[in-house]
Amino acid sequence: MTELTPDLVRRMRLQSLLLGTKHLDSPLEIVTWFGAMQSQDLASGKWSFGVRLPTWSQIDIDSAIERGEVLRTWPMRGTIHFVPPTDASWMLKHMGQKALAGAAARREYLGLDLATVEKSAGVLQEALTGGNRLTRTEASQVLNDAGIETAGQHSYHIIWYVSQIGITCIGPNQGKEQTVVLLKEWAGPQRELDRESGLAELALRYFRSHGPTTHQDFMGWAGINAKEAKSAIAANEPDLVTLPFQGKDLWLLSSLADEMGVLDNLPGASATVSLPGFDEYLLGFKDRALMIDDEHKNKIIPGGNGVFQATIVENGQVIAIWKRTVKKTKTSITVHPLRPLSKTQQASAHEALQRFGDYLRLPIEVQLLDP
Repeated sequence: MTELTPDLVRRMRLQSLLLGTKHLDSPLEIVTWFGAMQSQDLASGKWSFGVRLPTWSQIDIDSAIERGEVLRTWPMRGTIHFVPPTDASWMLKHMGQKALAGAAARREYLGLDLATVEKSAGVLQEALTGGNRLTRTEASQVLNDAGIETAGQHSYHIIWYVSQIGITCIGPNQGKEQTVVLLKEWAGPQRELDRESGLAELALRYFRSHGPTTHQDFMGWAGINAKEAKSAIAANEPDLVTLPFQGKDLWLLSSLADEMGVLDNLPGASATVSLPGFDEYLLGFKDRALMIDDEHKNKIIPGGNGVFQATIVENGQVIAIWKRTVKKTKTSITVHPLRPLSKTQQASAHEALQRFGDYLRLPIEVQLLDP
């Protein structure tokens, strides 16, 4: 068995993350592979699909969302993710418990009570029944008409709560505004998994899409405790195996581990890719030391506030951040290298960003700044 090295771990992770030579054919196949994909920023979430679907445009991704092939809700950690539609209910039920447990304190802070949010659930369910969609503004008006105050953060908390308990979910945007739809109507029949089976399913999906990595990374991603994480992993043996690396055990699919036996057969990473700020490439890991040098962390996550910058990644390591301004006729992109880039690296970065332009179906204009 070939010994794990930092470079090999990065190469294997990129394959698992579908950023190497392995490709799937649709947003549904991709999100099913991952289990869930963070998407609190919709534009970033769509590009997470686009970068993994080389021939797809943003219009194609929007059409898939409109058809209900993938949906957005708050399955874990109180954060919006894309999920497979048929898996939404069990994910909300089993991974959303921690977020719901903290909802009482949030309601007290906002001046809401449980009776009000439960009444809101009934009001929204009635308004949405029959395939209706409401924008956030329209949903707030419906609640106001029912005598429910939606000023400040009240509206957001109510919509989050009603989705968290599995009544609603986020529908396709109407213009630039988020919509709300009924989960049972939009997503169709739901898979039923008990908590133990659900966590085991999530563990398998996580390690096949992020491995090799640690059980601590899985804990952080799923928002569960160590006992639950270890039990979920154990339920998947021998499909999941461990390999030692720098004093830790890294879990991965046994089939991926088998490929290490002949290292030459393991596909190399894509040389350079341009990723959105909230991609699973970084957000899917608690320990990001292999991908980001400590000295550059604050540039990628300024102030540690949870807002990630878009990145350019070369062979599994971040070499630059980039910012875009999308206009009607072109997209202006500013590249901030983390260190000086060679001419070859500059050309590769431009090629990776060109893929983003193709996705938008707009020409790009790239400005490279000094490190």
